[in-house]
Amino acid sequence: MNMQTIPPLNAAAALKRFGLRPSKGLGQNFLQDSAALEKICEAAEITADDFVLEIGPGLGSLTRYLAASAREVLAVELDGEILPALAEILRPYKNARVIHADILKTKMSELVSAPNYIVAANIPYYITSAVIRHLLESDLQPRRIVLTIQKEVAERICATPGDLSLLALSAQVYGEPRLMAKIPAASFYPAPKVDSAILRIDMRPQPLIAKEALPRFFQLIKAGFGQKRKTLRNALAAGLHVSREEVESMLSAAGIDFMRRAETLNMDEWRLLCETPKQN
Repeated sequence: MNMQTIPPLNAAAALKRFGLRPSKGLGQNFLQDSAALEKICEAAEITADDFVLEIGPGLGSLTRYLAASAREVLAVELDGEILPALAEILRPYKNARVIHADILKTKMSELVSAPNYIVAANIPYYITSAVIRHLLESDLQPRRIVLTIQKEVAERICATPGDLSLLALSAQVYGEPRLMAKIPAASFYPAPKVDSAILRIDMRPQPLIAKEALPRFFQLIKAGFGQKRKTLRNALAAGLHVSREEVESMLSAAGIDFMRRAETLNMDEWRLLCETPKQN
């Protein structure tokens, strides 16, 4: 089956048919626009040899398009009540499999057997940061992640020095993020209050920070952005629980002006800070 032959899925009608309602608690907004669903598959560059992991398939609108492109699709759904409807909708797609689980409590190695897989999903806004971090730091990382998320969050993840955030640095240290397309709120049922975007993250062969230095990297950026309106000297002193003089010495050793703010530092400067010996 190719994507052009996939019938439209009317989420409101499907929910009514199975006696269901969208769960606000689970952040359910069902993407039903065919053009948007095709764009997600195109952004993921799925081939007939690919294993695709989907998070939160809902009514299976995207799952059907993934199954038409991939060798196998494994969809992980948290909502037990929607599983019978999902099974019925996916009946024609023999290469799509659904399991009932919480992705945030599941190791990737329990779901996939090799690292050369793709994650493609339309995820609830409220778990965006947690899902991205879980995937990036997983024991078996995907080679590519394609997520439909809130547009402003996607733009923040793709930011450049001068406008960086904790989330942007956390993503960019592991992969190369790109905003692939924008999806209007009207493409979903029920329509959310904000527009969405397709975010693609291509994983790097190795993180930009040496693996042994990653704990220090996250300690530093969490401290730096913990009080982002403050200068680096004050934010790091408060976050690391050391004196401002110690922070000044550390920043000076890395060649960084202590009056700068965390969002202005680039990845190379954070790396230099990671390599600077801790002050006693």
